Amino acid sequence: MNAVRNIRRQGGFTLVEIAIVLGIIGLLLGAILKGQELIDNSRVKNAVNDMNSIKAASYSYFDRYRVLPGDDGPVATLQARGNNWAGITVGGNRDGAIGAPANPFGAPTGEHLGFWQHLRAAGFLTGDPTTTGITALPRNAFGGVTGIASLTTQLDNMNSRVVCMSQVPGKSAVGIDNQIDDGQPGSGSVRATQQAGAGNTAPGAVAAAYGEDLRYTICTLL
Repeated sequence: MNAVRNIRRQGGFTLVEIAIVLGIIGLLLGAILKGQELIDNSRVKNAVNDMNSIKAASYSYFDRYRVLPGDDGPVATLQARGNNWAGITVGGNRDGAIGAPANPFGAPTGEHLGFWQHLRAAGFLTGDPTTTGITALPRNAFGGVTGIASLTTQLDNMNSRVVCMSQVPGKSAVGIDNQIDDGQPGSGSVRATQQAGAGNTAPGAVAAAYGEDLRYTICTLL
């Protein structure tokens, strides 16, 4: 008899207990999904803010010095401005343009490097103004990098100076484009190239559409 009673006591969960467990699991899954959505939205806002901050910093620099960052120079004139400028290694030719390449993600040299050095030395962007090489490029919220480029035929003949971010997930690319422009990768002031492989992809052909499972290089007018 005792054995029978023990077997009965060791029976399975009741329907009520199972319902409670399933309810808890549902709440946890909902919280996880909501949390991921909040993280994704935060990254989009971060990226948009970074792009806008770089543009605002460039305009503010021009207002202060009457020349574009990167195009400012010569080096001796910059270094004489104070301690923040003492380690500057690049001076521009003051021709009214920033000498940036079509690929914004390579190790910056010349006026492309000067762009970041000058903005940091002037206090418009955070970071060490003496940094050189690929580490001079800011990291973006998606694990890629941010750079500037002077485009001609790329991105459907955008023919403009742009600030670009690499390795942007499709959902985030849509969010960035919608917040700044028209939500289309091939038109307007924000355009995108589909990422090729695992590295940073230079701007090239515009993407036909944004795919949520893909990644993009996304550029906006500077």
